[in-house]
Amino acid sequence: MNTQVAIIGAGPSGLLLGQLLHKAGIHTVILERQPPEYVLGRIRAGVLEQGTVDLLREAGVADRMDREGLVHEGVELLVAGRRQRLDLKGLTGGKTVMVYGQTEVTRDLMQARDASGAPIIYSASNVQLHELKGERPYVTFEKDGKAHRLECDYIAGCDGFHGVSRKSIPAGVLKEYERVYPFGWLGMLSDTPPVNHELIYAHHPRGFSLCSQRSQTRSRYYLQVPLDERVEDWSDERFWNELKARLPEDVAQQLVTGPALEKSIAPLRSLVVEPMQYGHLFLVGDAAHIVPPTGAKGLNLAASDVNYLYRILVKVYREGRIDLLQQYSPLALRRVWKGERFSWFMTQLLHDFGEHKDAWDQKMQEADREYFLTSPAGLVNIAENYVGLPYEEVA
Repeated sequence: MNTQVAIIGAGPSGLLLGQLLHKAGIHTVILERQPPEYVLGRIRAGVLEQGTVDLLREAGVADRMDREGLVHEGVELLVAGRRQRLDLKGLTGGKTVMVYGQTEVTRDLMQARDASGAPIIYSASNVQLHELKGERPYVTFEKDGKAHRLECDYIAGCDGFHGVSRKSIPAGVLKEYERVYPFGWLGMLSDTPPVNHELIYAHHPRGFSLCSQRSQTRSRYYLQVPLDERVEDWSDERFWNELKARLPEDVAQQLVTGPALEKSIAPLRSLVVEPMQYGHLFLVGDAAHIVPPTGAKGLNLAASDVNYLYRILVKVYREGRIDLLQQYSPLALRRVWKGERFSWFMTQLLHDFGEHKDAWDQKMQEADREYFLTSPAGLVNIAENYVGLPYEEVA
């Protein structure tokens, strides 16, 4: 089996890269170790930056998003009893975000892949990458008990933090930067109308909370919880009561409760590996970096990586610009680190660190809240990062 670009992983980053390259006439094969039902069952983020929205439109997979997605021109920040609306559109010269679940993005991309006829192989086991620094890399895998070999020019590792791609790079090549936070997010999905037409990020002495949404009838709520909490200990009633306790009374009174469709706890961490390239292998998305969800940057940084790799590969195949291949990691990392900084900043700004911060750190946190939420410059800073910093040109 032969292809130009082998894509490891059929999450949104792998599918989006495959769709863009297919439209550009570049042949790809996508390998995914899970069945399609499992891929679609992942509950993930739902806030898309302007750049991600534009990239999905460029890929030709935005029709349903544009019909059903919710354009948000602002978000609300609740700190120390003060309710501050962040006018994203007004503060950024017209930019907005789109609320559209990652599951739905994945569904649209899977349907586009099926319609294109481009090959995608689910339930591929024992995937291994070979000759990453050789003249002709290749991938071996097993499917239905049979061994296969996929010859290619380049490999895009879009298979997440636990995937084989990053692990295929020899020890000592990558430098890892990590920050682990002393709490997690307890998330609950419910078929209830959102408590507010825009997202609410709330700081409270009891802990951070987030009121998010997937549609006009489906809501996603989060609570900051200690790392030793168990989902089993959180009944629906306990969750709703705790959420109400962390929201202003007027907001809590509007909260419509209902049974949970899904409930889970995710630990918060920041992680980046450098470089994001090894020979003919390019790491994309969670394979190279993880952010705490506070800044809504996880899927958006993956889309940013896809943008750069896609545009570089188009120039490689159309113009012979192989010199651009070495630009992928520097280009991607410049934007990754800015996204990491913003996610770290929002996490520091809005969470209660309790005993994990000393008196000085507590005062600095309070000063940051006072400055950024009362200063026009501070509000612009948050808004322009939230809607997404611009992509650099590949030239």
